[in-house]
Amino acid sequence: MDVIYNMHREMLRRGMSNKTILTYMQCVRQFMKFCSKELMRVTNKDITDYLGMLVDRNSSGSTLNVHMNALKFLMQEVLHKRVMLRMKFSRVPKQLPVFLTKDEVLRLFNAVHNEKHPLILELLYSAGLRVGEAVKLKPMDFDFARNIGWIRKGKGNKDRPFIIARCLHEKLKKAAFEANESWIFQGRRGRHLNVRSVQEIVKQAAKKAGVNKKIHPHSLRHSFATHLIENGYDVAAVQPLMGHSSAETTLVYVHMASPAMLSVKSPYDELQKL
Repeated sequence: MDVIYNMHREMLRRGMSNKTILTYMQCVRQFMKFCSKELMRVTNKDITDYLGMLVDRNSSGSTLNVHMNALKFLMQEVLHKRVMLRMKFSRVPKQLPVFLTKDEVLRLFNAVHNEKHPLILELLYSAGLRVGEAVKLKPMDFDFARNIGWIRKGKGNKDRPFIIARCLHEKLKKAAFEANESWIFQGRRGRHLNVRSVQEIVKQAAKKAGVNKKIHPHSLRHSFATHLIENGYDVAAVQPLMGHSSAETTLVYVHMASPAMLSVKSPYDELQKL
């Protein structure tokens, strides 16, 4: 039995993302190099010994959890073996994502002089898209009559709508017409624009604009969500636009938004009235 092949088919059947599939398969291959037993004879101890080896290598909590989940999937869902793994590894506390102020966003856009480059940056910010989603857009993904676009099979293999900024409506309509059923953002040899190219555009624009933050294309997505919160939209409105499955993920942008723009008053101010 080709375990890797069967595992791959099972994950595809369940609609798991390509990234998760590749990660889980790599974890299983790494385990198979560590443990020379036939997989049907693998025990809980073999798996815990393997995870212990990763701990000794100073692997992060997130890495350990991924390896454990991959092996649990293999054992339970592919080999139909019962495993008892109740180990939990602490994750590294997440830092708040870097975002731009509204002034910095405008400065960044104004620092891009190639006539074809500003539009993709404007779209990343105005719709809160991931760069990998934006570069794969085609004319068929836009519904200009309803002023929305669609991300097809985004993160988690899900479709989701995004808003089209009114100020970009005509620009995008023109770009869609010129694309002629191909990619909106053309790269070389008939391919879509490369993600690395967009990263370089942002890097160079930030340098020219004097934005002294370590930013990348995803920073524009963070800025989109933060500015929506600052403009008075609640988490329930922002969550589906970001494609988050949990409101908890979206809540981070509440912490990033400017208290002044959120009209939040310090409790100390209230004490002064007593």
